[in-house]
Amino acid sequence: MRVRRAILYMPGLDREKINKSITLGVDSICMDMEDAVLLARKQEAREVVIDALNSLDFGRTEKLIRINPINSGFEVDDLVSVLPAHPDGVIIPKIEQRDHIRWVSDRINIIEQQQQWHIGDIPILALVETARGITNLHSIAEADPRVSALIIGAEDLAADIGATRTQGGDEVFYARSALITHAASAGLQAIDMVFVDINDMVGLTHEAEHGAKMGFAGKQIIHPKQVNPVQEAFTPDSETIEYALQIINSYEIHQQSGKGVFTINGKMIEAPTLKFAKRILARAQAAGKI
Repeated sequence: MRVRRAILYMPGLDREKINKSITLGVDSICMDMEDAVLLARKQEAREVVIDALNSLDFGRTEKLIRINPINSGFEVDDLVSVLPAHPDGVIIPKIEQRDHIRWVSDRINIIEQQQQWHIGDIPILALVETARGITNLHSIAEADPRVSALIIGAEDLAADIGATRTQGGDEVFYARSALITHAASAGLQAIDMVFVDINDMVGLTHEAEHGAKMGFAGKQIIHPKQVNPVQEAFTPDSETIEYALQIINSYEIHQQSGKGVFTINGKMIEAPTLKFAKRILARAQAAGKI
């Protein structure tokens, strides 16, 4: 599964910003044809995104598209027009039920067959941003093998439940925790909410680090200067990596001597800690740290 410490949204209409985004070293770029595009300019955005996919070298950066919501009247043209340019994945906004996932998966399947691509190569990232979507997380996560990530849309969710967005985020804490849990249960990545104040680097770093501790794999971002703080927050530091390696090496030694539980620096080490250590090393390896 790809590393997605940060998913950077770029307006689908703005070719200049898309051009800049591929120089940033960000894990994933999402060219947005939904919220960032006026209704009257949807077709223009599709043309810009198609040209970018066909002509730009994204290197190791994942190239995603965000289509318009199911039943918006734009989603069919988004998929039929843009999928032949072969994005690396599709973000579907305002997912509320498994049928939304299956419908898009069927459309992708048709394009893959027409283009003679390997069936199943283009993943779906489900953006959940309504109360109904949160209550249907289990069926959404299990809807289709193409689903590779669940994403939380905090701004829309807060509006949907009648909450006031705060910097602390208490009003969306349950939804974030639920999304992490259902993603983990289904073996998917969980991607955290956008931090909307692009000038508050301290607040961004704090929220990103908190999200990483909660269990998110990465975070959505909306400005180039958010790339480095977020990717660093979701990359294990050297001390954490060394500790994880110590746990795994010590575990193997103690297993050979018949000891299932042992201590390191006074801390009890058992199966859950070993699982944590393996997850840290997998994340470090994916980020190129080891």
